[in-house]
Amino acid sequence: MSQPAIGVRLADYRNASDARAVVALLDAYARDPAGGGTPLAPDVLAGLPDALAARPQAFSVLAYDGEQPVGLVNCIEGFSTFACKPLVNVHDVVVLASHRGRRVTQRMLARVEQEARVRGACKLTLEVLSGNGSALRAYEREGFAGYQLDPAYGTAMFLQKKL
Repeated sequence: MSQPAIGVRLADYRNASDARAVVALLDAYARDPAGGGTPLAPDVLAGLPDALAARPQAFSVLAYDGEQPVGLVNCIEGFSTFACKPLVNVHDVVVLASHRGRRVTQRMLARVEQEARVRGACKLTLEVLSGNGSALRAYEREGFAGYQLDPAYGTAMFLQKKL
């Protein structure tokens, strides 16, 4: 018997079912070692859907296996000053362990790219931990690569400063 097709669509943060799926999948990612191994705080769990809905630059893609949510990509629109166009940062990518290796990420990123094109974005960006080889390979298969402006200055690095 063949596996059912994975369905992918934009999340509606105001829809209770979608809101629960976004929070549950992001919490599953946070609990995973790749996501830091710590569950999301109760205030984050309670407030995330409304906080995302209040930001028109945010969108999420959900993947479903039948009625079961199995994947999530959270995106935030930014702006490229060099291109004078929007860009879309792929902020979180989640696939439940039960569905890894089934190209769920590929399907979700295709939907992200479609939405980014609708928004007039010039590129997609994302960060990935260097030790997450399976995610890195998945992103490279979808056309993501490190970048540099001038080889003398090396490749771009992602840095953070917590506030």
